[in-house]
This record gives sequence, C-alpha cells and structure tokens, in this order.
Amino acid sequence: MGDFENRDREEVFSKKVRAGKRTYFFDVKATRSNDYYITVTESKKRLEDGVFVKHKIFLYKEDFEKFAEGLKETVEYIKANQEVTEKRYEFIEAPEVAKTADEDFSFDI
Repeated sequence: MGDFENRDREEVFSKKVRAGKRTYFFDVKATRSNDYYITVTESKKRLEDGVFVKHKIFLYKEDFEKFAEGLKETVEYIKANQEVTEKRYEFIEAPEVAKTADEDFSFDI
C-alpha cells in the first residue's frame, strides 16, 4: 500500500520553461481523490556553490481564475508603467548565448 500512496501525487503533466538563469516548472499533480492542482517551481543555480535553489508554490483549481486575474492585472500594471522587453531564449551550445525576440504576454484560462 505504501507504493500506491507515493504514486498519489505523481505528475500528470509537466512543462519546463527556461528563462535565462532561471528555470520554471509547471507541474500538474493529483491529490489522493484525483483532484488536479498545479505546482510552480522556480529553480536557480547559486553562483557561490553551484547548488540549485528551488522555490515552489501550490495553486489549487478553485483559485485558478483569481490567480490568473491577479497575475494579468499585475503584468498589465508593469507594462503600462515601464517598457517591457520580453525574451524568448533559445539555448545553443553555450547558455550565455541567447537569441531574443519581443513577445506579448497573455494569460488566458
């Protein structure tokens, strides 16, 4: 039964987003009652010792709309008050060499 319990929160879906020196993981997981929720993890390598530091938030489905509205409103505020150049990173051989392109932010659910 112990093995089954460990599988209860296995990832159902995962999306990895590399953004410069940070990597973001958007993971869909399932509770024991098979309700889906999202974990958002930021991973960044610490320069002094090379250790990856991770920060994680949990987002439950009853909060999706409020979260999306809050994120959208916050991003719109920044765009209205400062110039924002969004980057699309394409990693070649050396991670420090990245191509960038302007891109609009959209967050629709």
